[in-house]
Amino acid sequence: MSRTLIVVIIIAAIGVGFYYFAAQPEPTPAEQVQAAAEDAGEAVSETADAASETADAVAEETNEAASSITEQATEAAEQAGQAASDLVNQAGEDVAALANQGQDLLNSWIEEGALTLENFDYDAIVASVQESNLAQDLKTQAIQILDDIQASPELIAAKIQELRDLLGGQ
Repeated sequence: MSRTLIVVIIIAAIGVGFYYFAAQPEPTPAEQVQAAAEDAGEAVSETADAASETADAVAEETNEAASSITEQATEAAEQAGQAASDLVNQAGEDVAALANQGQDLLNSWIEEGALTLENFDYDAIVASVQESNLAQDLKTQAIQILDDIQASPELIAAKIQELRDLLGGQ
């Protein structure tokens, strides 16, 4: 029964951690990396705390049972830590890929002459944003900036910098 309790606590802690991570609104790429790192740390800490508390309670019953439970809890905590680490690494890779995609998109507009101080091809740029794999919130923000340029061409220099900041992460 003690082992079952440990497993249930560990699964519950991991489930709570993953639920918390999945229930968050879609943050910016930088916030995603930071939140994933924080969540991973909290999940590992909560799992280790739960395993430690359970191991202490069982240790009072018998030394042999405590030894077995401690080993299982440590293994489960290590597995949870590895899973959280893998999740953080994947999130970091995803964010880097999205950031690179935004920068590549911006560079292509400039190289093609579609987005310069002298030339602004609204339709081509908006189409490329909509066809891209950028996150929907980034697409919406980029199109808003492009709409601002179209409405007030004299602001193009400032708005190009806003696009650089948004898509290039600079």
